Order: sequence, then C-alpha cells, then structure tokens
Amino acid sequence: MNTSSHTVLYDPTGLIEAELPLDREPYECLVKAVLAWTGEDTLATRDYEQIGLQLTGHARAVAADVRRRVGQLPKDSGPRALADVVLREAEGRLSTTLEGTVRCVQNRARLVRALYERLDRLEAALAPERVAPSDG
Repeated sequence: MNTSSHTVLYDPTGLIEAELPLDREPYECLVKAVLAWTGEDTLATRDYEQIGLQLTGHARAVAADVRRRVGQLPKDSGPRALADVVLREAEGRLSTTLEGTVRCVQNRARLVRALYERLDRLEAALAPERVAPSDG
C-alpha cells in the first residue's frame, strides 16, 4: 500500500522552475530587516539558522534565474561577464557552512540582494533584444 502524498517531478532541464516567478517581495523585506540588525545576537542560534536556511534556499533560486537569463545573452557581452563573476562568488558563498549567527545571516542577505541586483541588470540588458525593431 502506498501512503505517500508526495509527487516526484522529473524536470532535468528546469522548465518547471523557469515558469514559476520568484516571490520576491517577502524576501526583499526579510533582507532589509536582517541587514538592519545591529549589535549582539538577540535570537536563539536555531532562529538564525532557520532564517539563514530561508535566505540560502532563495539565493539558490535567484542564482538559477540569473543563470537562465545569462544563457540568453551573447557570450562576449559585458552583462554576461559580470553575471558570471557574481554567480561564481555566489557559489563560493553558498558552499560555506551555515552558522547560527547574525554575521552569517547578514552575509546570506547581502548575497540575495546582490543576486537580485544582477538579475535586474540582466533584465534591462535583455529588454532591448525583446523589443521588435521598428521599420519607421
């Protein structure tokens, strides 16, 4: 008897994820709140770990979105080169062990912010390509 309520989706090309828009606003609010923290650790370690896990998961999702956008740009474009640098740095930062500290959580928040900034710049770089040329 199968009692599982989970469905496993096979999506090797990431098309399902690409169709889902990122829920940006709550994470931007979380980033802003985390970066506003000053002083000593006032939450329990496990609370910082949970916030860090949320930010880590979202950073991975934004990085995947940045990767998809980068793939739409010519290999020799400036925005693509800058995005590649940001993605390499993100991979390095996400590979470090998550700690239950303000410093660690704020570093993850800064990473999410940097990835969104890069995503916005890629969207701006792709915008002229998406507009059909006029025959005016």
